[in-house]
Amino acid sequence: MRNLSNQQKGSLLAFTAVMFITPDSLFIRLANIDTWGLVFYRGIIPFSTVFFIMIFIYKLEFFKILFNSGYHGIIYVCTFSITNITFVVSIQNTNVANTLVMIATAPMLSAILSAIFLKEPPDRKTLISIIITFLSIIYIFFDSLKVGNFYGDILGFITAIGLAVGAITIRSGKTKNLVPAAVVGKLLVALFALFFIESFILVGTDIYIVPLMCVICVAIPFVLVTIAPRFITAAEVNLFFLLETIIGPIWVWYFIKEQPSVETLIGGIIIITTIGVHSFLKLKNS
Repeated sequence: MRNLSNQQKGSLLAFTAVMFITPDSLFIRLANIDTWGLVFYRGIIPFSTVFFIMIFIYKLEFFKILFNSGYHGIIYVCTFSITNITFVVSIQNTNVANTLVMIATAPMLSAILSAIFLKEPPDRKTLISIIITFLSIIYIFFDSLKVGNFYGDILGFITAIGLAVGAITIRSGKTKNLVPAAVVGKLLVALFALFFIESFILVGTDIYIVPLMCVICVAIPFVLVTIAPRFITAAEVNLFFLLETIIGPIWVWYFIKEQPSVETLIGGIIIITTIGVHSFLKLKNS
């Protein structure tokens, strides 16, 4: 890693994280435990795993790093907790493709927030991409109103906003290590779920699916995604989530035959194409 440039480090971390995340939606669908039970385990297992690893590595320095993260750490704890909850609840209340298409808007949201808070105004290409992306979201929302998926879709969009806020928070405080803040965020997710959980019991295939999902699709990626924006821009990190938008629904379709609506496919293709072309032009210009 020392021989890589910052761009290469950040891109490698973000790509690896998203590849671990891609089967996450499928695991959520396969799990039989209730929604809040799933949220609880997706909080407590990654928290325990990463916390003990970091205590082993940093010892009491872990808490020093946590307190030194300042207001960046507080913001990241909040956004990280919210997105972890809304993502699961969204998938439980709409098609996987709908949730992931909503999350695909995170790069454009990052660009808007970066312009406001980091004084990095978007150029004309980015503005056009933002307009097209949001029109596509409205199109998908309109379809969801007809089939009763609006609640799940709006939570998916909130997840995208949380990812964008979290990414620019890391970017603005890139000299700080926010992994401990993410660990605390996972603990808060588990504590919040305790108020709504119906059962802690894992039965049948859940005994294997839930722990596997929590380690491979949650614990490992959240560490990598937290580190990546220290090397590349927030929008660039979120662009890698387009891979999940494409690959995630394929996992679900292949194993459990869940097919997205025509409107979701059309809106998703427009969003992915728009962001893909925008990214290509930006890279070409740079």
